[in-house]
Amino acid sequence: MTDLHDDRILILDFGSQYTQLIARRVREAGVYSEIYPWDAPFEQISDFGARGFILSGGPESTLARDRPEVPAGLFDLGLPILGICYGMQAIAEQLGGKVENVGKSEFGYASVRARGHTDLLRDIQDHATAEGHGMLDVWMSHGDRVAELPPGFKLMASTESAPIAGMADEERRIYGLQFHPEVTHTRQGMAIYARFLHQICGCGSEWTSHNIIEATIADVRERVGNDEVILGLSGGVDSSVVAALLHKAIGEQLTCIFVDTGLLRYREGDLVMEQFAEHMGVHVIRVDAEQRFLARLEGLTDPEDKRKAIGNLFIEIFEEEAGRQNDAKWLAQGTIYPDVIESAGAKTGKAHLIKSHHNVGGLPEDMKLDLVEPLRELFKDEVRHIGVELGLPREMVYRHPFPGPGLGVRILGEVNKKFADTLRLADHIFIEELRNHDLYDKVSQAFVVFLPVKSVGVTGDGRRYNHVVSLRAVETIDFMTARWADLPYHFLDHVSRRIMNEIEDISRVVYDISGKPPGTIEWE
Repeated sequence: MTDLHDDRILILDFGSQYTQLIARRVREAGVYSEIYPWDAPFEQISDFGARGFILSGGPESTLARDRPEVPAGLFDLGLPILGICYGMQAIAEQLGGKVENVGKSEFGYASVRARGHTDLLRDIQDHATAEGHGMLDVWMSHGDRVAELPPGFKLMASTESAPIAGMADEERRIYGLQFHPEVTHTRQGMAIYARFLHQICGCGSEWTSHNIIEATIADVRERVGNDEVILGLSGGVDSSVVAALLHKAIGEQLTCIFVDTGLLRYREGDLVMEQFAEHMGVHVIRVDAEQRFLARLEGLTDPEDKRKAIGNLFIEIFEEEAGRQNDAKWLAQGTIYPDVIESAGAKTGKAHLIKSHHNVGGLPEDMKLDLVEPLRELFKDEVRHIGVELGLPREMVYRHPFPGPGLGVRILGEVNKKFADTLRLADHIFIEELRNHDLYDKVSQAFVVFLPVKSVGVTGDGRRYNHVVSLRAVETIDFMTARWADLPYHFLDHVSRRIMNEIEDISRVVYDISGKPPGTIEWE
């Protein structure tokens, strides 16, 4: 079998919010990619075995004293380089060009004229001018700009506000783009990446869902052999895909432990058992732990205290049940590549703690089981594609993210069963109506939050004094930033009336119009 990692691209991250999107675009073109920080040890960079490098954008200025820099040795490796936004400016500054700040930033749509007929942009265009000049519709996001080309470079693209919007040294195969080809607003972005990856770097297209599944199954079978494996099945996308993948690889050697915390979505526990135990024949042990979790949460109101209480108890219960599986030698986890990147940032001190990670729990230090993480190299969209190919229902695989602590952090203040049941039903109504109105897939995440306040309402001739819930729906590319979803008023009105008519404990429904930043997507 061909090694899917033979053709690989290394992305050096200069802090752009789009860096993971670059890696995903590369993989969509069938090429394996990884992300390293710009200041990773050069030996690690050179030993990676890349066919080429992509330098991301970033928030810094190449004019600053402590600016991030392209590792000097990178230019001596003789491999193709594509610099994007800050990456292009860093190339220009370090190779003898000039960068300037004109006191005016450019954010949003721009029309770029492709010039110079370079290998990167030749015959790639959205439309042509009356004079026959090829034009590209792109997305700009920059403050500085390149003012003078470095020696050996020629002009590749230009706009009115950025006369040097692209540059190329074709002899050395070094290219720079001021715009962002990774975002969907740049209509020819995938064509540009494909040209760089396949023609300039010489990469194939082996990184596909089918090949990933086949390679992963072979790897798991080789590593695990005839050993027993246990998996904490949460019902979320990642653990569900791991369960389907491992079941295909090792069949009855897999045992899944599903801890029902009582803080899950509407009928989640029953649906998990139906899908995996009944339909797929996976061995699933369901642990009904609602009372234990509610007891542990009693009296707790601080979000971090609640997260830790839920996480610690989850580990306790999982370890109890795992301890009964005497033959198990392996623990499977649904770790995905963004988790790996985040963990690396935490270890180096380059990531800031906003709150405890959404995933429940952590691994005990004295764990005696070996770890198997079949999704460790994959982004979430790749995991979803694989899930569908493995036969999981699309509605399950493409569900919105759900925090590990579940409703425990969507009930503000103290958690109890009545609040959880009320919120669960309100959330179900909201999601059901999003699906009914063909809006579910048009938002990135949607849910209901239970607020620790009451409000006066009227039912018939009577006064009611009941709880308030907030609807939350956001649109985002990478969940690092998000904007509130502009849902139709008639839809919000319909959802609000359904919730208040069908749930007697709720007397008022509000809609959250906070962006991220300054807010976060979850309330806690």
